[in-house]
Amino acid sequence: MALAHPVVIYPPAADGGRRVRAGDHFLGMAYGLLDIAEFLREAGIEDADETYVESSALIEWRGGGPRAWEAGPDRR
Repeated sequence: MALAHPVVIYPPAADGGRRVRAGDHFLGMAYGLLDIAEFLREAGIEDADETYVESSALIEWRGGGPRAWEAGPDRR
């Protein structure tokens, strides 16, 4: 089943993990692009990989883009 809602990647937490949600469903805590790709594959996007995660219009990045994995004072 493909995702019907945009995927939101939240700002990095203190440990560098980022919450990943699709609509009102929590997909998991990601610690890198591969984690997000795996969540998307499990949700039905079989061809998801790091490149897809970085460039997909389905994904909304909050508190930094795909290269932001460290918490900072401006990323609350």
